[in-house]
Amino acid sequence: MIKVLTVVGARPQFIKAAAISRAIRQEYSSRINEVLLHTGQHYDPEMNQVFFEELGLPQEDYNLNVGSGTHAVQTAAIMVGIEEILLKEKPDCLLLYGDTNSTLAGAVAASKLHIPIVHVEGGVRSYNKGMPEEVNRVMCDHLSTLIFVPTKSGMESLRHEGFKELNQPPFTPDNPKVYHCGDIMYDNSLLLAEVAKRKSTILDLHNLRNKKFALVTMHRPENVDDRETLGNLFRTFNDISIEEKIEVIVPLHPRTKKVFDESVSNEIKDKVRSNPLLKIIPPVSFLDITALEMEAEIVLTDSGGVQKEAYYFKKPCVIMMKKTAWVELEQSGTAVVTSNQPEKIRTAFKSLMAKKNKMTFPEIFGDGKASAFICERMIENFSTTK
Repeated sequence: MIKVLTVVGARPQFIKAAAISRAIRQEYSSRINEVLLHTGQHYDPEMNQVFFEELGLPQEDYNLNVGSGTHAVQTAAIMVGIEEILLKEKPDCLLLYGDTNSTLAGAVAASKLHIPIVHVEGGVRSYNKGMPEEVNRVMCDHLSTLIFVPTKSGMESLRHEGFKELNQPPFTPDNPKVYHCGDIMYDNSLLLAEVAKRKSTILDLHNLRNKKFALVTMHRPENVDDRETLGNLFRTFNDISIEEKIEVIVPLHPRTKKVFDESVSNEIKDKVRSNPLLKIIPPVSFLDITALEMEAEIVLTDSGGVQKEAYYFKKPCVIMMKKTAWVELEQSGTAVVTSNQPEKIRTAFKSLMAKKNKMTFPEIFGDGKASAFICERMIENFSTTK
């Protein structure tokens, strides 16, 4: 049996980790012992405990409770905590997901202790090192022993960086193995879409069942921290709802709502509050966001995960970022990158809605069985190392 120390700390990682943890419990419990470490990078119960419960993640074995802070303070605190647990648990490998500060901290700590790193969602690139996530994911890939890549474009990115697909074992950080495995988020979405249909009440709660609506999610500082930018975005959503005669639903984090309530101009607030087609609602759980994504006509988001989920459920997507790491979405013609520019958002919305019924959604994220593939490869590579 191999021991795997899994690190989670932010919403996307809870979701990704749930897929592999579920596979371990259901199919590999006699061959993989998983120890779960929660860094506490996101510590709001609505942003973590809910996901543990809804996604079926086992309760964590360790919680560092690091909370918020600057990138340096947060990353350093996580490194110190992870190092202590790595020394105590002595795992065969450290399993990391995505591109958060928890990912970077875990990679650095494990590499110094010569503990093999497994990076799930490797090879993802936006080619914008101004994004902290880009720095984190690049660093983690270059310290990893096994890299699991969700898409063909990710494989191509790693080739450009000097990674070789035909490396032979034994694999090490200097001789890593790269696998094209599909996206474990797709694994989750296939399962949880059915759960959401049974359990979510969000559509009835907000009177959205059998109605035409657009879903908006946003959280990035460049979109929500500046009052002028946030105000312009809400003005845009307001205009779209009126011009296109469509309800626009915006689940809003309390921190962003505070900026809206306290800083956005009264003119825009009055327009939003008097518009029955534009609804600001509280943050929603993962099952509820899944239910909203499945029923929406179109999605507008600055979330890397939500833009993919929109694709899984065959919904067009306006990506309110300067660049997307998921270039396949743009290439498929089902998504448009607009940054936070109002006119670009409006134009993209109209364009996507006009061709919505003619869109096709090729299976670019795998077959929904990435979790089992990853478990098999970890067993294959680490069960003979002792």
